[in-house]
Amino acid sequence: MLLPNAYLDVVDRALAEDLGSGDVTTEATVDESTSARATAVARQPLVVCGGEVFFAVFRRIDASVRCEKLVDDGAKVERGAALWRVEGAARSLLMGERVSLNLSQRMSGVATLTRAFVEQIPEGCTTRVVDTRKTTPGLRALERHAVRVGGGHNHRDNLSSAVLIKDNHIVAAGGIERAVERARQHAPHTSRIEIEVANLAEFDRALALGCEIIMIDNFSTPDMLEAVRRGRGKAILEVSGGVRLERIRELARAGVDIVSAGALTHSAPAADIALDLELMP
Repeated sequence: MLLPNAYLDVVDRALAEDLGSGDVTTEATVDESTSARATAVARQPLVVCGGEVFFAVFRRIDASVRCEKLVDDGAKVERGAALWRVEGAARSLLMGERVSLNLSQRMSGVATLTRAFVEQIPEGCTTRVVDTRKTTPGLRALERHAVRVGGGHNHRDNLSSAVLIKDNHIVAAGGIERAVERARQHAPHTSRIEIEVANLAEFDRALALGCEIIMIDNFSTPDMLEAVRRGRGKAILEVSGGVRLERIRELARAGVDIVSAGALTHSAPAADIALDLELMP
């Protein structure tokens, strides 16, 4: 569930950016008394996401706009499907068109790509597809929600939400042992220790140190399989680094617990959604 406090500020900032001091074209060409209906339509197969954000754009412009959800978030639809409908002053609908589409296209694009990744998990496998912090600045809450709608899971929300020792932390701390020791001293007792490793030697050291989660970063397939063999049942194993759609099935069958893919958010193309407007009597 995406609460309004997660997106209203985003909507307000996007409208301020797009409207400036007003929509001069709409105000010049459309009479104030004109009423219209506008329907958001999928121009490609997609996973629907962002309906409440889509509606919020129009409600922030004009509280009298009437909103109708035609398809639930998470539904997989074909080209031509009607997703959402808004009715009200034609000026209000035209002023909100671009921002409402920008946000919902972005969210639906992330949900669609995530669903494609999730559908590669073979039946019976428990591997989770997870996002990363490689999100669009200011849009993290929306993109992370879209990952969940697509059937994926979220990694840590921000730097304050979990301990994840990465390669540069290890360098700055003076080694794996020192980094893990300091993390255990300072982390809350409720936090697991996750560490990123670059090779099997580091993997073995992380296991010996009792790290609860080990991120296997950019391993070759043989080394990844060996790490899974050594670590199964001893730590949660996460594969990361350039994870592609075509490799998900292989990783899941290998017994990896988590596959984290920055591509879910940083490389998802915007879904093709159009807003078709018609005048009302």
